[in-house]
This record gives sequence, structure tokens and C-alpha cells, in this order.
Amino acid sequence: MTDILMPALSPTMEEGVLAKWHVKVGDVVSAGDVIAEIETDKATMEVEAVDEGEVTDILVAEGTEGVKVNTPIARLKDEGGAAAPKPAEKPAAKTEETPKAEAAPAAADAPKAATPAAPAPAAPKSDSGDRIFSSPLARRIAAQNGVDLKSIKGTGPHGRIVKRDVEAAGKASTQPATASSASPAATAAEPRKAQSLAQMGIPDGSYDLIPLDGMKKAVARRMVDSVQNVPHFPLFIDCEIDQLMAVRAKVNKMLEPQGIKVSVNDFVIKAAALALKMVPEANASYTPEGIAMHHNADVSMAVAIDGGLITPIIKKAETKGLAQIATESKDLAKRARDRKLKPEEFQGGTFSVSNLGMFGIKQFTSIINEPQGCIMSVGAGEQRAVVKNGQVVPATVMTVTLTCDHRVVDGATGARFLQAFKPLIEDPVAMLA
Repeated sequence: MTDILMPALSPTMEEGVLAKWHVKVGDVVSAGDVIAEIETDKATMEVEAVDEGEVTDILVAEGTEGVKVNTPIARLKDEGGAAAPKPAEKPAAKTEETPKAEAAPAAADAPKAATPAAPAPAAPKSDSGDRIFSSPLARRIAAQNGVDLKSIKGTGPHGRIVKRDVEAAGKASTQPATASSASPAATAAEPRKAQSLAQMGIPDGSYDLIPLDGMKKAVARRMVDSVQNVPHFPLFIDCEIDQLMAVRAKVNKMLEPQGIKVSVNDFVIKAAALALKMVPEANASYTPEGIAMHHNADVSMAVAIDGGLITPIIKKAETKGLAQIATESKDLAKRARDRKLKPEEFQGGTFSVSNLGMFGIKQFTSIINEPQGCIMSVGAGEQRAVVKNGQVVPATVMTVTLTCDHRVVDGATGARFLQAFKPLIEDPVAMLA
């Protein structure tokens, strides 16, 4: 028997909603078949089977909220194996005679079998060249834990290597690592216990409490971690965008027959991507092993959705034209609001852009989206009095704030990035070449 567990479909996911089942008891599934839809803290995603067999039990009903990651949600009978009794049933006498060593590891180590995103490795071969018979899940767990399938004797049907065999082989080597990795956490300082509103002088019954959903919890946790762990500092610059507005009007008139409309934010994304290639030190991330210098400018754009914020990514933005960026950003924003983004479409990115100009916000400072080294905050373009050639004249000015991770981007590097960005956004014809 194999328990199908609630998968962690994003780094921040702790629980989710089992929105829909695509299988029922008695169905036979193969690795790669879509079996369910799960609403995470960021999106609604399909879950694929990682092993083959017959569905014997649906343990969590459709629409169930707050299902914790690694909780069993269904059971799968191994190919050629026997179904395990349901929790409410008493096992038959023959079942009691089954050696405990075969059943216990699968239940005891169930959390280790969380559905991974990567595909199962190809079936290995023995030294003699013969194929080693193993299930996709067993190959995946072996690859993740560095277990050599050649050294394992299978206990599944026809000597096939199954999950419990790999877990039993790797258990001895993983236990010391688990113990050592847990010791630093045990010595960490205890977090300050939050006070209730009543303790802070706001009486119960004087407010309505809206429960936190998964997204709110994830955003809160990530923002607290970023503020506590990343040494932020902001840099401010004013950009005159009269030429940008004129060029934008001409570009949109040209693209009107194609139904494409380029926004100011699309110009910002393109200019930021080009500036990152001109100042590659700003297109970097801090890691304990060193500074990661990214090959491409994968620009995340902040999109407000019901219940929170998500940052879909324009990948390799430096290689794309304004029309393509406009098309992609519109599509990503729509699917973000519908919670239909794939994990790879919002996880990662090397730089972020957050634009509140459409709300009339003149200037603001954003919190860095780890592990990125910078985030750009874009304010509203407005008429201001500026001095040119000794004369006070009106100009459309947009304030941009660059928040930097000082471990990666120091003041001089951040200033050089803004020096590269400013002429591109003020004279956008250079971006059309």
C-alpha cells in the first residue's frame, strides 16, 4: 500500500484546500496521471500521481480546508499487492501474520514521501546491464537521498523495489543528519509571544475578526523573515517621463490592430532588465556559499490579488520586446488573479518591480522578495516644477525607489544601477532599437 500525501507545491505552503478529486475508489492510475486539484497559498494546481496502482481509499473529501502538508489524502494499492484494511476495520488473521517490517516503514516515514515537483529518474541498470525493477516513487526517493538501488533487494511484487525498501535502506544514514540538523533549532532563541488585543487594551467584541487564509499567513511569514534577516537600505531617484508617455502613445497606436496595449510598467520592466545586464552586480542573490550572479534578468512583477500579493515572472526580460512583455504581463496578471499560475511562473525571479503609481502613490519603499538582491518601487508620474537651464518649467516626474540587500548590492552598485536605468526610462527610444 502507498499513502498519497498532501504535497508541498510551493516553498511557503504548510496547508491547503483539497478542491477536487479527478479519481474515485477503484480507479487504476499511472505515474503522471492528474488525480486531484489543490488550492495552495498562491494558486490552484493539479496534482499528479507519482506511482501506479489502484485507488483503494479517498481519505480527504473534496472541499476540505486546512489539510496539512504530508497528511495522507488517499491510498494506492501497489501493482499486484493487497489492499490494506480501512481504519475502522479489524485486520484479518492472515494480515496479522504479515511481518511488521514490511508495513511499518511506510507508515512511520510517511512525511518523507511528499509529492516532489521533479520527475522520477529513469530506471537504473545493474552492473550486468539488466534493468533494476523499481517503482517511480522508489526511484525518486532513492535519488533524493543518495541511495543506490543496486544495493537494495526488492520486497514488492516479483522482487520489485518499492518505497518501503528504499526508506529502510536510507533510514540509518538519514537519522544522524536529522539529529544534527535539529540541534541548532533547539538552541535558537524563543520567539516573543504575541499579546492578544485584549491584553493591549482593545476589548473583545469591539471588532470583527477575519481569519487568516494560507496566502495571508505565507505573506506575513515571508515579510517578517525578510525584514529580520536582510539588511535593507533604499535609494531614491526622480525620472522625467514626458518622452516615455509620448513614445508609449505612438507604440500603442501601432499595436492597436493587434489588440496589444503597452503600460508604463512594461517600459519599467524592460528598462530594469536592460539596466541589470549593464550592471550585473545588481542582478545577484546572497547565499551562505557566496554571491549568485544570475545569467538572465528574470523580473518579478507584484500583482495584487484577493487575499494577498503574488509576483509572477517575466523571464529573460532583457531579450523580449515591449509588445511581448505587455502580452506576457497581462496574461500572467490575469492568471494570478484566477490563481491559475504554475509554481515555476511565480517562484524564483532575480529582481522585482512593484508599481503603485496607478493608485496615486508618489513614493514608497518595498520589502525585498528573498532571495533577490533588489526590489524597485515605482510611484505615480505627476506634473512637478523642475529647473532646466536656470528656468523653472513643468515636467512629468516619477519617483523610483530601489531597495537593496546590502550583503549583495552596496550603495555604489545600487547607484550605478539607477544611473543605467534613468536614461533608459527617460529616453525609451533606446529600448526600441
